[in-house]
Amino acid sequence: MTAVYTWDVFCTLDGYGSFGPQGDWGGYWGKQGPELLSHRASLFDIEQRMVFGGTTFRENAAILMPGDDPHSRDEWNLRMLRTPATVISSTLRDTLGWPDATIVSGDAVDIVARLKEESDLPLRSQGSLSLNWALLAAGLVDRLQVTIFPVISGRTGTSPILAGAGDLDLVLLESRVLDGHTQELVYSPSGH
Repeated sequence: MTAVYTWDVFCTLDGYGSFGPQGDWGGYWGKQGPELLSHRASLFDIEQRMVFGGTTFRENAAILMPGDDPHSRDEWNLRMLRTPATVISSTLRDTLGWPDATIVSGDAVDIVARLKEESDLPLRSQGSLSLNWALLAAGLVDRLQVTIFPVISGRTGTSPILAGAGDLDLVLLESRVLDGHTQELVYSPSGH
């Protein structure tokens, strides 16, 4: 059986995944609440494998390893850190303290296609924009999970989450509102 691959990504209403040096939003654009944090933790109630590109892995490791970032102690981040991870990178040689990470190099589409065939666990990727654009184009993303925070960052926003994606049709599978203002939408993507 083929493992389900979910691309999980946060963004602003105008589609930005992060903010530039002039932005002062913070990790969840200052909009995290107890319902969002509880829901995020529940996503890790099932055993799964994380899949990261090198850049996103470095960013996550910097946040999740014990340090000064207050979000590193959010329960869902702690659970993600305990989840096995496959990191697709041609430059990384070190797992940066991630307890159960494996670094592989090569063509991401081939690697994820093989993971989907061989894994007994669902696969989840957080962020990793360029990696997931390639996987969307190859038809390997089964679920696109977008969490939309109620902010617009048109002046300071960086990393538009779908700027590098091709044309896709989306079927809405789930939707929910968290803390009365943050939306989570889960789609099944297919080529257009």
